[in-house]
Amino acid sequence: MSGTIVIGVDGSESGEDAVALGMRLARATGDAPLVAAVYPEEYESGMGRVDAEYVAFMREQADQILARTRRLIGDDEAVTYRRVGSSSAAHGLDELAEHEGATCVVVGSTRHAPMRRLFIGSTGERLLHGAGCPVAVAPRWLRDRTWSAIRTVGCAFIDTPDGREALRGAAALARRVPARLRVFSVVGRMAEFSPLAKTDSERAFAERMRETFQAGLDRALVGLPEQLDAAGELLEGDPVDVLAALDERDADLLVCGSRAYGPVRRVLLGGVASQLVRRAACPILVVPRGAGDSLAGSTSPARGADSA
Repeated sequence: MSGTIVIGVDGSESGEDAVALGMRLARATGDAPLVAAVYPEEYESGMGRVDAEYVAFMREQADQILARTRRLIGDDEAVTYRRVGSSSAAHGLDELAEHEGATCVVVGSTRHAPMRRLFIGSTGERLLHGAGCPVAVAPRWLRDRTWSAIRTVGCAFIDTPDGREALRGAAALARRVPARLRVFSVVGRMAEFSPLAKTDSERAFAERMRETFQAGLDRALVGLPEQLDAAGELLEGDPVDVLAALDERDADLLVCGSRAYGPVRRVLLGGVASQLVRRAACPILVVPRGAGDSLAGSTSPARGADSA
């Protein structure tokens, strides 16, 4: 069942990166791309009241941003353009995604991000600490890359509730595309378990850790559908360093989980995910707890807001 992918644009190059990733995901999954520009809405009274002329000006700016994006994308009847009034860009995108029953929200990195790396801006930061559906972040300059179809979906896996949620989402996405699924699990090096890593007991402990991680990875792979082209790989090193180094040669998109004890169906970044969205070389998709199945496609999209 097809759904909707909400793509946030703001007239910047970051927005163009989001468009590049969002359109690529939409073409791979068959989801309908919805390009949204958020402008500040008018408050009726109180200290937060925004001047009506300013609101009208910002609404016009949103229309211009959408017009430029329409020219960038070209003629594509599958794309919907929407301007959204809200108190903030993150709130507007989140509400729109919830209203549409979106598969995910896509945003770009800040212009301060290193070349070909992620570095989320304020909108992405807020979305990644409260969005009700998966959030995808595009690396800087993604718009300038020559991308083929999505062939490999990666998953950052650890045998915990949030790791299993990420795998559920990655598997659902890989089945829809369809694409290969590569499941990456990272175990720390012996020296990372203890500063005294030369003793036999420390070496034995490190080996047990590798065996534990490998067993968890093996169980995860066995539980995947047989028709899915899936493979696992146990890597060694600092989890953030290793996962951030993965690029398009390893996966076209890397799926990771949010913090396991966050609100159900809300993103709340844990330690590894919060660093990955600042350092990763490939696009990252963060799956909230309880939202893994949403990547299988939305079944009840709604309609609303202002069409442009």
